[in-house]
Amino acid sequence: MVQINKYIKCSKISDVKFREIIRYFVADLSATQISELSGVSRNSINKYLKEIRLRIFNFCLVDSPFSVLGDIELDESYFGAKRVRGKRGRGAYGKTIVFGLLKRGGKVYTEIVPDCKSKTLQDIIRGKVSADSIVHTDGWRGYDGLVDIGYDKHFRVNHGNNEFANKQTHINGIESFWSYAKTRLIKFHGLSKNTFKLHLKECEFRFNFRNQNLYAIILKLVRNNPL
Repeated sequence: MVQINKYIKCSKISDVKFREIIRYFVADLSATQISELSGVSRNSINKYLKEIRLRIFNFCLVDSPFSVLGDIELDESYFGAKRVRGKRGRGAYGKTIVFGLLKRGGKVYTEIVPDCKSKTLQDIIRGKVSADSIVHTDGWRGYDGLVDIGYDKHFRVNHGNNEFANKQTHINGIESFWSYAKTRLIKFHGLSKNTFKLHLKECEFRFNFRNQNLYAIILKLVRNNPL
C-alpha cells in the first residue's frame, strides 16, 4: 500500500517510519542494525541509504568551505590496501588517493585524484583556495611551485625529518580528519570505487556538520529532493 510521504516518492512506509530511519542513520548504525530496529527490510534500507548518500554527495560538491580567507591545510591520503611507507605515486598502486583541504576552524573538502603530481593538486587548489590564503603543507614535491602560481604565503613542515609542527605551520587538522575517516570506514569491510566516493563525502559531511543538527539538515536535503 502506497503511503503519503513527503520524503519518498510512491513510498510504502510512512513519514514517521522514514524519520526513524534517518535518526538511526545519524547515529551511524549499520544497514543491518537499522533494518532490525525499524522492521524495514535490509534491501529497502540499503536503497534508502544509498539515495541519502547521493544527496549528501551532491550537497558537498556545492558546499565550498574556502570562500573566506584563512589558514588552509593541504594533504593527500591513501585508502584501501596498505601503502608502502614513504612512497607516493608509484607506491600508491592499488589504493584510492584522496586529496584534502581543511580550513582551520572551518570545513574540510575532499576529492579523489588519479595521482599526486603538481598539476593535479594545483588545479584543485586554484579552484578552491584564494591566493591570499595562508597555505600549509608537508614537504611532498607535488606542492612545489605554489609560490610561482601566486600562493606566496605557503609554509611547509618536513615530515621526512620527523618535523610535525613548527609553531603555526602544521597539517594536524587535515590529518585528524584522515584518522576519523579511516576509522569510520573500516566497519564497511571494503567498498567499491563507486560506493567509496559516497562514503567519503558522507565522512566529509559528518565532520563538517558535527556540531550541528545532522538530523534536521538531512531531512531538509531529502525534503527538497525526495527519494
